[in-house]
Amino acid sequence: MPRFAAAPCSPATNSSEGTTDMNLGLIGLGKMGGNMRERIRRAGHTVIGYDRNPELADVASLAELVEKLDGPRVVWIMVPAGAATQSTIDELAELLSPGDIVVDGGNSRWTDDEKHAAELAARGIGFVDAGVSGGVWGLQNGYALMVGGESAHIAKVQPVFDALKPEGDAGFVHAGKAGAGHFAKMVHNGIEYAMMQAYAEGWELLEAVHSVTDVREVFRSWQEGTVIRSWLLDLAVNALDGDEHLTHLRGYAADSGEGRWTIEAAIDNAVPLPAITASLFARFSSRQDDSPQMKMIAALRNQFGGHAVEGSGRGE
Repeated sequence: MPRFAAAPCSPATNSSEGTTDMNLGLIGLGKMGGNMRERIRRAGHTVIGYDRNPELADVASLAELVEKLDGPRVVWIMVPAGAATQSTIDELAELLSPGDIVVDGGNSRWTDDEKHAAELAARGIGFVDAGVSGGVWGLQNGYALMVGGESAHIAKVQPVFDALKPEGDAGFVHAGKAGAGHFAKMVHNGIEYAMMQAYAEGWELLEAVHSVTDVREVFRSWQEGTVIRSWLLDLAVNALDGDEHLTHLRGYAADSGEGRWTIEAAIDNAVPLPAITASLFARFSSRQDDSPQMKMIAALRNQFGGHAVEGSGRGE
């Protein structure tokens, strides 16, 4: 377990004092959604989950999910951005009633949030966008939440936010109006790109110098007392413990799209982002060669988010 990880929460630890247990519909039970369902249930709330994979689902359809929820209903979406989110919201708009609330917890673009909020408001249905960070460690450590929308809608969902967030005062922010939550998460991910790139470049340089004979232990030595210590550094050490020179990884790292959106927003607002922009272009370079730096980026993405990696084709 990374040294920055918090201890697992016990059931109901994160639910707000005096709040009534909620029942929530959760759509999308993959790596993130499935763990979120479990964490919310541990806090004492009822979660009815739907997924296209019937082995993961509690109900067979969105219609059945809505039928089983008490009103006013809260339905949380954890599906891929774009067409999948749009089609889910379109179907829910036909099934839900005025006073219900939809939460989009996926990685939607903030401009889509503004559109979805307006579409649902025309039917009397509330909308909250929630940027969620925590990856595969969220069940144990909690999820950082950045949310956007009207205060009244967020207040209705607050017991669920309290169940998901880490213990303590940090880890949750009402960032602003609709779209603000996903915009904040987008910037978070842009910063993450640049931080991972810096670790990857330092690692490659250390590996290239013959006088440094134990790069893994150099990284480990940075975990205490240095200004660059972080959870990402801990995850880098975890990856190096499993594969000291990352020889079993291909130097390829995908991008989720949020790095691109961050740079586009910077251009629109005339804000210089040289480090984040360079880190995105470095990802593109990984698609041309077996980049050593991208081995570390791929290892870090796998460590914190369970993202798939590609083997190098060398001996196991």
